Amino acid sequence: MRTLTWLETLLLAPAVLGRNDYGSFEDPVNHARVKFRYWLPDASVDANTVQSDIKSAGSIGAGGVEFLPLYNYGGSLAPPPEGADWATYGFGTPAFNQMFKASLKAAKDAGMVFDFALGPNQGQGVPAVTTDEGLHWDLAPFNASVPANGSYSGTVPGWGAGELVALVSAEVLSSPIIHNPASTTFSTPSTNSTRLVLRSDSLTDQTNKVQNDGTVNLRFNATGADYRLFAYYQYQDLAKNLDIQTNTTGTIFDNGSYTVDHFSSRGAQTTIDFWEKHILNDTEIKQLLSEVGKYAWEDSLEVKSNISWSPSLPQRFREINGYDLRKYLPLVQFGNNNPGVQPSYPGDLACVLDSEDSGKGFVNDYREALAQGYQDYLKTFTSWAEDLGLEYSAQVSYNFPLDMESSIEYVNAPECESLAFNDNIDGYRQFAGVANVAQRQVISNEMGGDLRKAFRLTVSHLLWQINSAFAGGVNQVVLHGQTYTGNYFETTWPGYTAFFMLFSESYNDKQPAWLHSYPEAIAYTSRNQYILHLGQPRTDVAFFNKASVTDPQVGTMYTGQDLIDAGYTYTYLSPDNFNMTNARVADGLLAPESPAYKAMVITSHQNVTLDAVNRLQQYAQDGLPIILSGGLPGYYASSNAADVRAVSLALQKLKNTKNVYSVGTHEIAQKLTALNLAPRVRVQTNGTWYPVFRTDNATDYAFLFSTASSVSSGSITVQTTKTPYFFDSWSGKRAPVLHYQIQNGNLSIPLSLASNQTVVLAFSNELASEIDTPSAHAVQLPPNVLGYNYTKSNGLALHVAPGSSSTVKLSNGKTHSLKANSTNTRAPFNLSNWTLTAEHWEAPSNFSNASIPAVKHNTTHHLQDPSLPSWLDIQGLHNTSGVGYYTTTFTWPSSSEITGAYISLPPVSHGLQVSINNHRLSALDFSNPTADIGPCLISGTNKVEVVVPTVMWNYIRSLYDRIRIAGSEPMLSSTGPLPEDVENGLVGEVRILPYVVRRVDV
Repeated sequence: MRTLTWLETLLLAPAVLGRNDYGSFEDPVNHARVKFRYWLPDASVDANTVQSDIKSAGSIGAGGVEFLPLYNYGGSLAPPPEGADWATYGFGTPAFNQMFKASLKAAKDAGMVFDFALGPNQGQGVPAVTTDEGLHWDLAPFNASVPANGSYSGTVPGWGAGELVALVSAEVLSSPIIHNPASTTFSTPSTNSTRLVLRSDSLTDQTNKVQNDGTVNLRFNATGADYRLFAYYQYQDLAKNLDIQTNTTGTIFDNGSYTVDHFSSRGAQTTIDFWEKHILNDTEIKQLLSEVGKYAWEDSLEVKSNISWSPSLPQRFREINGYDLRKYLPLVQFGNNNPGVQPSYPGDLACVLDSEDSGKGFVNDYREALAQGYQDYLKTFTSWAEDLGLEYSAQVSYNFPLDMESSIEYVNAPECESLAFNDNIDGYRQFAGVANVAQRQVISNEMGGDLRKAFRLTVSHLLWQINSAFAGGVNQVVLHGQTYTGNYFETTWPGYTAFFMLFSESYNDKQPAWLHSYPEAIAYTSRNQYILHLGQPRTDVAFFNKASVTDPQVGTMYTGQDLIDAGYTYTYLSPDNFNMTNARVADGLLAPESPAYKAMVITSHQNVTLDAVNRLQQYAQDGLPIILSGGLPGYYASSNAADVRAVSLALQKLKNTKNVYSVGTHEIAQKLTALNLAPRVRVQTNGTWYPVFRTDNATDYAFLFSTASSVSSGSITVQTTKTPYFFDSWSGKRAPVLHYQIQNGNLSIPLSLASNQTVVLAFSNELASEIDTPSAHAVQLPPNVLGYNYTKSNGLALHVAPGSSSTVKLSNGKTHSLKANSTNTRAPFNLSNWTLTAEHWEAPSNFSNASIPAVKHNTTHHLQDPSLPSWLDIQGLHNTSGVGYYTTTFTWPSSSEITGAYISLPPVSHGLQVSINNHRLSALDFSNPTADIGPCLISGTNKVEVVVPTVMWNYIRSLYDRIRIAGSEPMLSSTGPLPEDVENGLVGEVRILPYVVRRVDV
């Protein structure tokens, strides 16, 4: 599974790369495969073990690693363990560079790709001198009341806190208390703040009246009024993303690592300068990065502050808006720090104006200037990475008080995270739309970092998360995360665990699933990623979505079900994205190259500026259908924008423009249908299925995901007459669809999907040269046909269950009668009399030796009942983790007819592998484990073996009090009671479904 080097990629013309750039569906190349985020404790650990860990990830199918030197999460959760010397082994030290080089070599040896954090911990900064102006800045707010006599004489509040940016006075009209909600994510309590309503025309910039010694003399005419002074100081808070306290000052590495300014190119340049001077000065590292490096990368933005700030912000603000920011600073001091990591502490004072928009326009202008500074930061890294022959990836604006959608286009591979997106398909759609229009081929996701699920995250739940992300537009999964398997300071078995077990997962060979279900799950996910990389997405509808600041938890924007029920796909665009080159209308499509939206929707809860309405007007005049849902949108406040009346008049004009339609709330699908704008994949089902559609030259692809709670059935209709094929993401096999109908240029396929099941379909007239394809297909199949296959040598074979006679109709007009099965054909039956050999995975006797994967021993359990119980209900297995080997037999009679059978197993939580008569079956779909075992059957006794791994939690929970991680206790108990045990094993009934083969002449 060799991937192209960056040099080979650059030398190949885009037309040559095409679809083959991603390998094949059965065996995607590594840069289209799943990656692991690899948590390095620090550079003191054993390099050979790190190399072995990386290669081990490759051996189970991972295509790469995302290398993150964690340093105990920057030291923010717990002090360093005894013996750790982070100054010697810190980021960019000679010791680190040797470890970095060893890791790159391991990736090269394994043929993997290599992404790397730009700094330690979350990548937010680097070691630096404290006077570097590219380090993080904060704006500290202070205030004081003016005495009732209207005179203030004395020192400005907060004098000495930093460089005075502004002193502002204002009259306070009222000051009610407001409540800030608690945060379950960060276990922070609710807090109170004061809401100050300020008289608009009283805001006054008093900065030039402050004396050099910090004193000021002010007199206000309105004696008895409640005046307040607000002072703001900018300073470098020396916030650290690697917090080390030492008494030595020999080098920059003695002080840990400082967060850089994220709202200017200067902050990015500080990081770049560090890399050039301390890491890329090693020519071997630079060469290795050119060979296996993929993305320079930054994680979620976990920088705390009072007010998000950069010294460049006031000048940038004036250039954008034409007025001075200083006297409006009271309005931005609340909720503009880091809403993602400081949700309960937005600020002590929330100042608003008594104007119509309460001063929101000034806040929106501030955030726009802040966003442009952040975009300069992103563009600086992107340019630098590209100069190195690499690319830049980042979790764009994650946690910051910005409109997420406005900045996604500025990185090569934008990344989101399942944790904050809460596995919400609508949330992912808010992220993916911009990336699609910008034609970013990779939309990455930090996947599976779930609170309180360390060692208990089941593969089935992980796959549900992955499928949800795919349905929302993601096409690259980075699993969170692989952990170092060797010994580390003050760390017991099961070894170093990132975040002290607060978050899942610790992927390594101590997990029983490492060899017994992760390979299948990784292969399945990678094949889906292959499909979702090909060509360009095709999305039916774009939603207009302008937010002054994106909710860090990325909630659902459109709550209606009408589009989902009809199979319409949709994503979101901010009007900030309308200036992208591809955001144009041609042939009635918005962004015609990708994703070719058929319509744009503006709901009544959105807010618009005059510029946005004028652009929508132009789109409609160019032929794009515009749908106003639920009424006209509101006014997006901005101090330098047109007034409310001008926007209102423009909206009335838009409403009366050709191609603009008004509908009621949640009546969008109905209007699209009336306009003859059918979904590219129409869904008709008694469940809920999410389609994703892509086109790649002459082949189209549909990915479908069912979120129904049980098996659901229905059909999909695609606007094509191309031949359809099933692409099995579990086995990698491709086969023609043999049951479908074509009518009026539309192709309909009946389907049945289990909960959490996906299916991939391809539509092509060119695949017949690669895949045996019949000249005709069935347009009607009776319900007793369990399955079918086709080969040129054997023709069409139908697998018919016992039952009465039935009829098959073919597309060429032929009709075939299927006679009733003979009486000696067996009816479906359950398997029983199982023997379970439970392989217990336990800690070594030397509990301090974390390098041992597990000590194993077996116990045997006889399970007579056909309904297999959970390990929690089997004596001796309640607190056990490991691998279950289930075996049983059944008798298969000889028959004069050509017979076979399917095996149907219950959905499994953590994966399975199945063998019949010692023949290992291809990987089975964990959500619907069913397979044709006809070729494996023999007359007489047939042996069935099912291998089922468990999660580690049930055993680890019994040792929890003994475990230490880098000198500290695990932190699960600090956030509540320990999580309950997890149901393990093969639970439910295993059925054999006999069939008779009926061959049909096509």
